[in-house]
Amino acid sequence: MKRIVLLVLAAGTAAAVLASTSPEVVRAEEPPASPIFGVKVPDGYHRWELIAPSQGPDELKGILGNETALKAYRDGKLPFPDGSTLVKLSWKREPLAGFDGDFVPGRATMVQVMVKDSKKYADTGGWGFGRFIDGKPADEAQHKACFACHSKNAQVKEQDFVFTRLAR
Repeated sequence: MKRIVLLVLAAGTAAAVLASTSPEVVRAEEPPASPIFGVKVPDGYHRWELIAPSQGPDELKGILGNETALKAYRDGKLPFPDGSTLVKLSWKREPLAGFDGDFVPGRATMVQVMVKDSKKYADTGGWGFGRFIDGKPADEAQHKACFACHSKNAQVKEQDFVFTRLAR
């Protein structure tokens, strides 16, 4: 009987503490958004399918897509429908010991996001952009440069401003 009373008191105390706790304390911190576009790194993107690998002189990259983007790729339908989201992950290239010319991912450097919403982002070809370095949004100037880069190449314009092709 004494144990039951103690359990009831403990449960009541815990409920009172939780009820009096500010919602801001209980809630997880809101993920950061990119300046200009308000784009955030999407939840669960690590489980998305690989669209294609890519590389630069010093980086290895992987481009992932949500189901909406993947369906558009597979069906060969452009422009991409609203809701299409692409995420590019970047890592420093590290040489693989004992294998001349082969590389493995080193430290993560950046996450870039493109979100298609033809009304919200009408001024930038229907795409909103996010660039995150160490989990924080890059500055406004870097975000302005996103669409400038995507729109300067005629071939990329024909592909709805997307550089990446589906690797088959």
